[in-house]
Amino acid sequence: RLQSAIEMKEIAEPFVRRRAVRHLEKGRVVIFGAGTGNPFFTTDTAAALRGAEIGAEIVLKATKVDGVYSADPKKDPNATRYSHLTFDEAMSNNLGIMDAAAFALCRDQNLPIKVFSIFKLGALKRVVMGEDEGTLVHL
Repeated sequence: RLQSAIEMKEIAEPFVRRRAVRHLEKGRVVIFGAGTGNPFFTTDTAAALRGAEIGAEIVLKATKVDGVYSADPKKDPNATRYSHLTFDEAMSNNLGIMDAAAFALCRDQNLPIKVFSIFKLGALKRVVMGEDEGTLVHL
């Protein structure tokens, strides 16, 4: 157990904005996991907040479905997946992409959201490589 704790310390550390930005400046990949540690804030809000704090270009939202749909694809066989849509379109169609606080923070900070399946093999790689995967929500 002690060895595992020591190894974990080498790959993970508590969030400190200045340190995260420094890692990025050195060309390192920074992955934020978990929430903010505060009650009433979801992991979506944590992602939006941390993304805004470090000046991220995009928030990646891995979820149960392979993008944003016009309706719940499990309940509506006629639901169609959007390849992209605006924040305003998502709001006017009441699509519920993420919690309201996180969604508003992304919109207000002009921080696009890429929604894709966590279960689809290779999806994250395709998103990172800029391939057509999931749904892009933007201004």
